[in-house]
Amino acid sequence: MLNEKTIYELHTLLHKGEVKPQEIVEDVFQQIETVEERLGAYITLTKELALKQAQQAEEKLIRQKDVSPLTGIPLAIKDNICTQDVKTTCASEILYNFIPPYDATVIKHLQKAGSILVGKTNMDEFAMGSSTENSAIKITHNPWDLERVPGGSSGGSAVAVAANECIGALGSDTGGSIRQPASFCGVVGLKPTYGLVSRFGLIAFASSLDQIGPITKDVRDAAILLSVIAGHDENDSTSAPVTKKDYGQHLYSEIKGYRIGVVREIQNKGLNSDVQKVIEKAINIFCNLGVEIVEISLPHLEYAVAVYYIIAPAEASSNLARYDGVKYGFREKTAKNLMEMYCQTRSQGFGSEVKRRIMLGTYALSAGYYEAYYKKASQVRTLIKQDFIQAFEKCNFIITPVAPTPAFKIGEKADDPLQMYLSDIFTIPVNLAGLPAISLPGGFSQDGLPIGLQIIGPHFSEATLLQTAYQFEQMLNLKKKPKL
Repeated sequence: MLNEKTIYELHTLLHKGEVKPQEIVEDVFQQIETVEERLGAYITLTKELALKQAQQAEEKLIRQKDVSPLTGIPLAIKDNICTQDVKTTCASEILYNFIPPYDATVIKHLQKAGSILVGKTNMDEFAMGSSTENSAIKITHNPWDLERVPGGSSGGSAVAVAANECIGALGSDTGGSIRQPASFCGVVGLKPTYGLVSRFGLIAFASSLDQIGPITKDVRDAAILLSVIAGHDENDSTSAPVTKKDYGQHLYSEIKGYRIGVVREIQNKGLNSDVQKVIEKAINIFCNLGVEIVEISLPHLEYAVAVYYIIAPAEASSNLARYDGVKYGFREKTAKNLMEMYCQTRSQGFGSEVKRRIMLGTYALSAGYYEAYYKKASQVRTLIKQDFIQAFEKCNFIITPVAPTPAFKIGEKADDPLQMYLSDIFTIPVNLAGLPAISLPGGFSQDGLPIGLQIIGPHFSEATLLQTAYQFEQMLNLKKKPKL
């Protein structure tokens, strides 16, 4: 089946004229028809648009003009990235009927490259969650075990890739929302350096933390997708002044002589035994690749979760103030006056987790508490960033688990928000420091669930980060796939 192949494999077949984009699209939608009812990866499907775009891609391929590695490749997009004339809900009641009048910058890049939109994927509402259980639309199920969560908040994108319901996908990552579902679903997820990929058209959760990135079947595909979506954007004031580059150019070079750091503070810190074994095996593989393993310290790591859950909700409370029932989205129509309309619209339109974070953030920013909470958290964030800078003086990259455990069962942590928040303990520090990091399959638990390995790099080190991940991936050579 064509939908089981990678971006790179399909590009080769398309370039040779051995397959047509329409054939790939038909295989993808056939798979969706077969498994989607059990998985719930998508909120919106765009088959008619996909077939139209496939025809346009075929014309490019026939003329051999403006052809890129993504021409004719069906992709899925997380439903917090704006797509013109295609519903974008953020998996929330408050945006259930929102159709953006413009495309996000990353969507424009994908369109220029000739890719095909399969649909918009399910997520935790406004990207607030680690399990995709907080969606107002549906619960998404892990393809490796339908009773388990796929991770979040980009759970739908990770599931769509893992279950071959698309060839690749985009997600967003505010505290681990690309990497953790990639780990739980056995795929590759890359969180780029803050500012490398434009956030214009990404519906904001926490503006100083959010970043769009690829979710793919392997590392090479992640490099292909990143090469298309990265680059400076004048529409995004936080976009870094970087030029476009081919991130796959150095994948095949040896990494012998690199130094990889192992964090002293997280060794034997309540890790699931299967996760611990994956990390130990990864260290052995890197040693076999000629990499030197060094111990490093991140002394302020223990404060990362607390810092994140002040800064992120504070920014969310500000960003989500715009959803008031006046300009667009859901409006409660039975209210008797303006204030009642505001209150009822936001009470009914937002889910419990979103309301929890808005209240936390509003409290942290309120008069008399700003100095004690938000200002202090911002200062500790700077210390965490400095810890990483000092660590990278001793090593090229850092390896950690992606999550303390494999995928947990649906409902297992729903009544304990703190335990849910702690599942992002290894991914959150990366966002606070604005660093790039990749999650790639590292092994399996005794129950056959995927476990991801996280590799963290210095700012704008994506080229060598992907090279390191690719060399590890080739040496490990995992072939196991979910059976649906």
